Amino acid sequence: MKILVTGGAGFIGSAVIRHIIANTSDAAVNVDKLTYAGNLESLAEVDDSPRYAFEKVDICDRVQIDRVLREHQPDAIMHLAAESHVDRSISGPSEFIQTNIIGTYNLLEASRQYWQGLEQVRKSLFRFHHVSTDEVYGDLEGVDELFTESTPYQPSSPYSASKASSDHLVRAWGRTYGLPILITNCSNNYGPCHFPEKLIPLVILNALEGKALPVYGKGNQVRDWLYVEDHARALYKVVTEGVVGETYNIGGHNEKQNIEVVKVLCELLDELCPQSPHRPHADLITYVQDRPGHDQRYAIDASKIQRELGWVPSESFESGIRKTVEWYLKNTQWVAHVKSGSYQQYIDQHYRNHPGHS
Repeated sequence: MKILVTGGAGFIGSAVIRHIIANTSDAAVNVDKLTYAGNLESLAEVDDSPRYAFEKVDICDRVQIDRVLREHQPDAIMHLAAESHVDRSISGPSEFIQTNIIGTYNLLEASRQYWQGLEQVRKSLFRFHHVSTDEVYGDLEGVDELFTESTPYQPSSPYSASKASSDHLVRAWGRTYGLPILITNCSNNYGPCHFPEKLIPLVILNALEGKALPVYGKGNQVRDWLYVEDHARALYKVVTEGVVGETYNIGGHNEKQNIEVVKVLCELLDELCPQSPHRPHADLITYVQDRPGHDQRYAIDASKIQRELGWVPSESFESGIRKTVEWYLKNTQWVAHVKSGSYQQYIDQHYRNHPGHS
């Protein structure tokens, strides 16, 4: 197969491409416009592969998307390109509407035209796999409920609302036009090559520099943590074995409060960096005013993908989080390059606006 991956220079997209090149005989075409969170250094290990190609293209550019489809002739599309940071969507929702909704519409229309022009055998095998988030489901009550594939949508933030909208568009193109679609909704990812505005890399890198470790509210928000390489395996399984029209929830079976995650990271850094002048790193924890509309708990029921496709995560939270910390400690050059001036300006401005940050 030749698989076109949108957003392939991002955190999850790059993990998918690395998985395809390292563990399959398939080819991957990376389509990414390289916004602040896109980083080709995350793909350095596959860059020389004859089965890998890169196209610097915005999914909102229909002419270029048509050209890419025409020239590369993919057998499947995995759509991961998206603006994905909740805080950024609150302070500036416009880009989320443009990329996540208009961009998905544009890609669907280009894909439909391309798919309709394929000869019959290739047409029957083609797949459009849309990668989404559990945040479209909103907030869970209590401690026992889980998100299933039939949970009603109740998005809370501009980000999750834009992803919910894109999910609906994909389903509509499947229902109305017969486009062979698949949808996955995943829990919080973590692991190597994660852009350092998200909780886990932010805590690791701030701690190493002796900076405050910002925790929203009391830090008691619960998330289900999924190691990114486990997610990449699941996504490949869905695009190659999933049933057309179906949705699959992908979770890590690792529910943790945010404050628990931060404290585990501090303990690991204390252990792995015994010479750090900032030990104990937990002393750097700083509680900041909570995010507007902050969902309290997400948790995925991933029994369907286990039952129907045989996927289960291979990493526990303990093994995955240790691998993650070790990766950041070993890849200081990647970190230095990704932390541009504009990124640092955003972090400083964002957390300065939350009372309690020091």
